[in-house]
Formats: sequence, structure tokens, C-alpha cells
Amino acid sequence: MTSIKSLRWLMRKKSGLSDGGKSSFKMKQLPFLAVLCTIMLFIVYRTTKYQYHQEEVYPSTSGKLKGLPRGIIHDNSDLELRPLWSRSNSRSKAVYSNSNLLAVPVGIKQKQNVDAMVQKFLRENFTIILFHYDGNVDGWWNLDWSSKAIHIVARNQTKWWFAKRFLHPDIVSIYDYIFLWDEDLGVEHFSPSRYVEIIKREGLEISQPALDPNSTEIHHKITIRARTKKFHRRVYERRGSTRCSDLSEGPPCTGFVEGMAPVFSRSAWYCTWHLIQNDLVHGWGVDMKLGYCAQGDRTKKVGVVDSEYVFHQGIQTLGGSGHRMTKKQGGVGIDVRTEIRRQSTWEFEIFKERWNEAIAADKNWVDPFKSDQRRIRKRRDTQRLPKNNI
Repeated sequence: MTSIKSLRWLMRKKSGLSDGGKSSFKMKQLPFLAVLCTIMLFIVYRTTKYQYHQEEVYPSTSGKLKGLPRGIIHDNSDLELRPLWSRSNSRSKAVYSNSNLLAVPVGIKQKQNVDAMVQKFLRENFTIILFHYDGNVDGWWNLDWSSKAIHIVARNQTKWWFAKRFLHPDIVSIYDYIFLWDEDLGVEHFSPSRYVEIIKREGLEISQPALDPNSTEIHHKITIRARTKKFHRRVYERRGSTRCSDLSEGPPCTGFVEGMAPVFSRSAWYCTWHLIQNDLVHGWGVDMKLGYCAQGDRTKKVGVVDSEYVFHQGIQTLGGSGHRMTKKQGGVGIDVRTEIRRQSTWEFEIFKERWNEAIAADKNWVDPFKSDQRRIRKRRDTQRLPKNNI
């Protein structure tokens, strides 16, 4: 306000000059006014930025925190282990350099494969978190790195169940990338550091390593490794029920990764965590919508890395061998794998219904990819027109 008053005073003073000296005075004062306006704009910018920062750090919901002085509030965390004690001269020197996170649901039967995987990631300074779905943690303590990992136990729970409860965006906000992988991936041809280097350079917010073509289980052609490429964002398919061409602008032709080995940037995970449903634990259908969390054009921000690829073994875990049969109260035996499949299919339908209901209920939401669909239909119609009509 003081600066504005000063400016007004100068303007009034200027208007009181004689007509003969007015032009000369204007010329002399132009540099001063320019500097003054620049200073005022800078003050306004800094004030606005400070207010925005305050709102971001202390959101409106922080009314629940009004009993605390603002400077003491630490609103995020991480998964780094802290020592219970340390020498006094090293207490202030502790530096936690892990900038990426690997989270894997594990069972003791896949211990050897997980051991090979974790050793590669630990060498690249990853934080490791293991979700033990079989309840067996003691069987891992004889591995040298086990004490460096975070172990969370919940029997017969899925990867998405664990992720929803233990990978909250505020908890993993210090990590650049979150690797949410299955336990049955062979990493003989995979380097975590080279992988991160590629997705950073190419701006991939959501990605996955390509699958070795000889993998035991492959569901989508886009995930198969292209031997001559470093990475790819789309696939071409002219056979089968799914046709993929240059006109294809959505999953599974482009803007798609599968749920077995996704890698998320910090921003993409913030969105994905909110997309994961709390009660639909198998996560079916989520992969088809991940492109909405790509922080931009999914055809550019989502990709598959070919030069760093993995082997998918396709091993069934929950309800797998050794736990296939159980009994109901009536003594009737059931196949657990069959029941899990039915549950997954049912959850998939529920997820699709929720997506459509959410779109119908949110009148302000605009599908960022709808214009692409209209453009594709228009191009197809143009191509179908006879040449003499064009």
C-alpha cells in the first residue's frame, strides 16, 4: 500500500508541472517508474507465492492442527530405518540417500527369486519393503540384507491391498520412483539404475520393463520386448479381437502398462493411490485407467522399457499349490484358485460400474482423452469415404 501511495503522489506531482516542462519530466522519470513498477510486481509475486506455499503446506483441513505451532508440523514421512542409538558425533551426519522404492508382495516359496531381485536393487540404493502375504517372516532373517528391509505381514492379502494401506503418498513422497512389483520376475537382464536413467530422460511417468518373449505368462502384446528398441509407447496388432494401429489412442495399444511390474513417478503414484479402491483388492481394471494418472498425454507419458527387461514366471501365489483346497462348514471342498478368479472377475465389473457412475455424478469432470476419440472416429470416417467423394 505504501508503494501505491508513493506512486500516486508522484503522479499528482507530475500533473502539477507546467506544460513546457511536462514532456522533459516524463522522459526523465520513465526509468524510475519502470524500476518502481518492477519492484511492486516483485512484491506482489512474492506475497502471492508465499500465500500459496502456506496454503499448500498448511491446507484448510489443518484446522485440526491448530493446537500446534506451525513450525513443528512435519506432514510427510518415509520408509527409511532409523537407529535406536548412535555415537554423538554421528547423530547430525546421518544422510539417507535412497531416492527410489521397491515394494514386493512375497511368500517364502519365492525366497530365492526375491533374493536375487532385492540384491540388485539394494546395490542401487533402493529402499526395500516386503509385504509377506503368507505370514512367514522368520524364514527371511538368514539373508544378509533382510535387516535392511521393511517387513509387513498380513496373511492372504494382495499387492494392491498392501499398497493402499502402507504406501500412502505422504509416506513415499521422498522417493522419485515407486516400483510395485510381483515376486515372480527374473531380473538377470535388468539394471535398476539404467532403467531409472531411461524413464527420466524420456519423461515416462508410468512405465514397466518389457517382458522377455520367452516368459511363461504374457497377457498383452505391448508388454513384449522389442529387441531393436530402448523403449516403446505403443504396439501394432492387426489380428485378434484387439486391433492396434496409428489410430489407436488408448490401452492396451498405447498408454498402458500391466499390473505385474509397474513403476510410478511420485506425481503419478499420488494419483494412482487415489484410484486404487479400498475394498477391491485384486486391482482388476485399474491398469486400464492408469493413463489418467500419467500427468499429461498418456501416449507420451506411459511406456515400456525394452533395453532393461524381465522374465515373467507367471507363478500363482495366493491360493496356489499347497493351499488349493479348503473346506466349507458343510464339508464341501472348494478350489481356492477358482474362487479367487471369480472374485477378481466380480471386482472387475464393480470397478467398471464405479468408474461410469463417478463420471455421471461429476458434472465438472472432462475426459482428457475424449477429444482423441472424436478425432480418431473422424479420421476413420474420412478413410472410408470413396475417393471420388473426397
